[in-house]
Amino acid sequence: MSYSATSSTEAKSIKGESSIPCPSGRIIYDEARGEKICLDTGEVIEERLIDTGPDWRAYTSEEREKRARAGSPISPILQGSDVTSIIDIGGKDATGKKLDLKKKIEYARMRKLQLRTKVQNTLDRNIAQAYAELSKLGNALGLSKEVIDQAAIIYKKAIESGLIRGRAIESIVAAALYAACRVMGTPRSLDDIVKYTRSDRKEIARCYRLLWKELNWEELNIEIPKPDPSMYIPRIVAQLGLSGNVEAIAKDIVAKIRNTGIGAGKDPAGIAAAAVYIATLLTNEKRSQKEIATAAGVTEVTVRNRYKELIEFLKLNLSLAEENKT
Repeated sequence: MSYSATSSTEAKSIKGESSIPCPSGRIIYDEARGEKICLDTGEVIEERLIDTGPDWRAYTSEEREKRARAGSPISPILQGSDVTSIIDIGGKDATGKKLDLKKKIEYARMRKLQLRTKVQNTLDRNIAQAYAELSKLGNALGLSKEVIDQAAIIYKKAIESGLIRGRAIESIVAAALYAACRVMGTPRSLDDIVKYTRSDRKEIARCYRLLWKELNWEELNIEIPKPDPSMYIPRIVAQLGLSGNVEAIAKDIVAKIRNTGIGAGKDPAGIAAAAVYIATLLTNEKRSQKEIATAAGVTEVTVRNRYKELIEFLKLNLSLAEENKT
């Protein structure tokens, strides 16, 4: 049982303006019973008090953050709307079983009602739908909340600039997420994003170019860096189980061509794949162009073309015998 002392002034504030029948004002609070008691007379001043504190203990800031139950964080584009739960558009239940037609229709109606209760106008509905799509796409790609929130800010700016009119929300969302990955230095290619969306790759690329040209990035305090192939190298190396020596050589190759313009307009993932392939040849770690292309998410033809460009620029003499070893 733990007690805390309360002054007479505090005691008066508990009951408002009325006085408390306690001669000395020495009042304690019994947390177990929810009572305030006078130490001198033993009189119960108040009882059945509600403890508004948490029903858990935390000894570090990390524990406190994990155990807090205050709802989801405020979204950067929903302006404090309640987004604690979202009815997904998928046709499966919580156990992964497919829903029958009757259930699909029922959940579709519930989803519409849910959106109507959260938002009041067309713009808010558009933002709520976009944020739900962003969260789903970001989670499928294994992206952090910081990247998703950055994409949300970009999308909101696109709405304010009138760039989404006449375009599919899903395409703009995918383009905003790709831009956010570039801003945050997260290695995700356009092809990676296309795998988890119903939009066409050309349409997403077109929307990304639109965002790049029309948005006021300075106002957003955002700077989109140039594509850096070296970001993709650790991921390719990890997927193929290659050594750190391969990664170091591949990064060195990319560094040598960084300011030459040889990779201008080319898929950075393709350049990274070619650099890794050259590194495997130099270290004699057997990997084929097809294996590397699959790990990088590009075609084998792309790896072959970038490989030829790199060895020609770097003037590397890789014999056919060395290539056949892989």
